[in-house]
Amino acid sequence: MTTFGIIGAGNIGSQLARALTSRGHDVVIANSRGPETLADLVAELGPRARAATAVEAADAAEVAIVTVPLRAYHDVPVEPLAGKIVLDTNNYYWERDGHIPELDRGEATVSGLLQGHLPRSKVVKAFNHIGANDITTTGSPAGTPDRRALGTASDFPEAIEFVTHLYDELGFDTVSAGGLDESWRLERDRPAYVIRQNADELRANLAAGFRVRRGDAA
Repeated sequence: MTTFGIIGAGNIGSQLARALTSRGHDVVIANSRGPETLADLVAELGPRARAATAVEAADAAEVAIVTVPLRAYHDVPVEPLAGKIVLDTNNYYWERDGHIPELDRGEATVSGLLQGHLPRSKVVKAFNHIGANDITTTGSPAGTPDRRALGTASDFPEAIEFVTHLYDELGFDTVSAGGLDESWRLERDRPAYVIRQNADELRANLAAGFRVRRGDAA
């Protein structure tokens, strides 16, 4: 079993905590408002979960999950995550985060920004293009016809391998988009974003992606 440090306790972070604890993993979860605000969630999750600060969650993590508004990625602890696999669920919503010109121009990726902030971590895209409730309701056993697939991307093969095993544990096939420079294919408003798709459909949607989002400045 793995100890996951989850930094961010919104819809995705909370639902991943439910999925992971239900499968016997330990979870240390943090938000920006303080551990005391997570008392109800931790009580629901049971003895495999505890609330903490972001630094404490990062320290405790064997594997970390960063699931915060993109505007807050600079607040993610750096040193405690050095050498660790870090799953990045983040998405760019300019309406919430403010415009980030290098993303608008297709010169950067969301996960690439986090990798730049965490230069000694192994950042891997995961769980960013699935609705929170679907994480615990749309998985199925390996080999199920038309099994739902989720995408990933990383510059570290061991991180992709970890996510592949985790996706399978939670009931999903995996399709890799490649390195972080290709992770834009999984981002918001692209063909692969937040739709139910099997592995073949996901590969086709990744291939059909467009680098600059429609409506963004060139």
